[in-house]
Amino acid sequence: MTSIESAASGSTEFDVAALRAQFPSLASGIAHFDGPGGTQTPRPVADAIAATITSPLSNRGTGSVSEANADAAVTAFRQAYADLLGVPARGIVHGRSATQLTFDFSRVIAKQWHPGDEVVVTRLDHDANVRPWVIAAENAGAVVRWIDIDPATAEIDPTSVEAAITERTRLVAVTAASNLLGTKPAVRAIADAAHAVGALVYVDGVHYTAHQFVDVPALGVDFYVCSPYKFLGPHCGVLAASPDLLETLHPDKLLPSTNAVPERFELGTLPYETLAGATAAVDFLADIAPATVGTADGSSSRRERLRASLHAVDEHEMRLRRLLEDGLAALGSDVVVHSRAADRTPTLLLTLPGRKTWDAYQFLLGRDVLAPAGSFYAYEPFRRLGLDDEHALRLGLAPYSDDTDIARVLDGLAAFLAK
Repeated sequence: MTSIESAASGSTEFDVAALRAQFPSLASGIAHFDGPGGTQTPRPVADAIAATITSPLSNRGTGSVSEANADAAVTAFRQAYADLLGVPARGIVHGRSATQLTFDFSRVIAKQWHPGDEVVVTRLDHDANVRPWVIAAENAGAVVRWIDIDPATAEIDPTSVEAAITERTRLVAVTAASNLLGTKPAVRAIADAAHAVGALVYVDGVHYTAHQFVDVPALGVDFYVCSPYKFLGPHCGVLAASPDLLETLHPDKLLPSTNAVPERFELGTLPYETLAGATAAVDFLADIAPATVGTADGSSSRRERLRASLHAVDEHEMRLRRLLEDGLAALGSDVVVHSRAADRTPTLLLTLPGRKTWDAYQFLLGRDVLAPAGSFYAYEPFRRLGLDDEHALRLGLAPYSDDTDIARVLDGLAAFLAK
């Protein structure tokens, strides 16, 4: 893959055409704006999955090549996500999905709650970081408090943060970036407020991880969950936390199952081929625009390469977002963009006054442009926006998005509006 490093500008760029060539699915000709729901998969990820599942493979151990292959897949997975998220490898837990992990952890954390305790959730989050906590609170007799958003700005209301977090708060659940609006709230400030009263902080990083270099300790949070299939990997979930914190939690499990951390949270045999694919996704991200600094010989750690690559991805996606926003603005009052936060990802939510966004979605499909319409499981923020339409069109960018994709969706929308 070709990388271009510009010392003069102080930025790192990458060759988008070379990147796109790594994705067999892009040969379909579809312009994909569905990245927030799941990205396309590069060939090296598929190769890693195939190589693992067709190699000798058994349950984990050291007595045979097949046992060692399984053990190596798990070890490599934990180290890859430790490098991606900035936590110890023993703090990495695999799950079938971020939703499954959050439900599992809500149940085990809620064992420590009592009637009258309080749990805080937000009107900005995907329902996977709302409903598990609401259900767990109800079962424990705890009170649910809400952090609100301002629909006019798509930002969290800071006064509602102050009102929601009290001396009785036991946990605050908040997103690092909204999958609906792209809004990136001030997670560190919220975490600091929660920790000041002794509460835990559980962060949905599913959308954030796809677009930003992640430093879980710097965010100041206790639990961080993400989904590799949102950043070029296979379908699974990953939770990151301090191993010491994980040691304090005791999930329901089978009696013969290990009580070691993090394995005590992973029920049943792990999908080794999926772990290998998830590891390959991290390696792929690290090699998009690799840094060449860090050691005396000019090499760099995988985490430093991830930092450089994700910085390059961010610059690329932000440039495309500005191009897309300018094009939408040129369409005038026929388009209303609801993604307005000052700090946000390259994801835009829009409605078309007097028209149905579902019809626009169908029209764009006829032009091989995939721009989904819906509420995208973001039940609370979608309802809080109070839209006239039962759906909204979401345009989400990914590392493989290019200028041609932007031109195609803008041309398609202009044609739809001219009907």
